[in-house]
Amino acid sequence: QVELVESGGGLVQAGGSLRLSCASSGRIYSSHLIGWFRQAPGKEREFVAVIRWGYGTTYYADSVKGRFTISRVQAENTAYLHMNNLKTENTALYYCARANSYDTSPKTYSIWGQGTQVTVST
Repeated sequence: QVELVESGGGLVQAGGSLRLSCASSGRIYSSHLIGWFRQAPGKEREFVAVIRWGYGTTYYADSVKGRFTISRVQAENTAYLHMNNLKTENTALYYCARANSYDTSPKTYSIWGQGTQVTVST
């Protein structure tokens, strides 16, 4: 069973940056998509960004466009989420997940990591 492990979360001041990592225990194939989602307390899990593993094409939630960048290193089976100009409302538990088809709905993603906490302070 393939596992995804997130890391890189932490406490950062507003305006700061963090880089999250998502490491897969197994190979990620060209047809797969890796998405980043986040969930704040009392809120539903929401889509942040997705990357198509083979082509490297990306798509972002409007709220993070221009500030967050999703990338991947295929040889390392690792995806990244670079987050710049963080805001307090970005505080959440961030998850990466794998899907076999393109979608921004969490329901489409079958393999999930355990999450990494991002806290943005004023």
